[in-house]
Amino acid sequence: MLTVDARAIGRRQPLLSDWSVPLPPDVGPDGGQTTLRKLIDRIVRAEVHAFQSRQEERKLFRALTAREIAEAAAKGKVAAGLHEEATPQTVNPDEAVGVALQAFEDGLYLVIVDDEEQKDLDRELFLKPDSRVTFVRLTMLAGG
Repeated sequence: MLTVDARAIGRRQPLLSDWSVPLPPDVGPDGGQTTLRKLIDRIVRAEVHAFQSRQEERKLFRALTAREIAEAAAKGKVAAGLHEEATPQTVNPDEAVGVALQAFEDGLYLVIVDDEEQKDLDRELFLKPDSRVTFVRLTMLAGG
């Protein structure tokens, strides 16, 4: 499993908690080569699937435990599921991958694999089962 994290320039805390994504199918269980393009595709599709799964879970009625209510109240919002009037968002995985690849080409974020910045979408890179992929969101400066 690859470990993935997301950061932003100028922030000490990560944008999200670390999460895991299975190795791409063209990479064996002991590691192997792939391209950054395929890696981004794999991670984006995994996140779209996770997002869709979370939406499906919210549609189900579920009872909250007292601990879940207390934790949610401490965060400022207690919700047992999707409100009926809320419209679920639909995400096209192909479009999401296209947007992510275009954003990389436009320089909106960096990708670091095992402490090495990746600059070329089609360059071969070696992944290990314990590889770490970091997405760094860049902040555009205004002025002129």
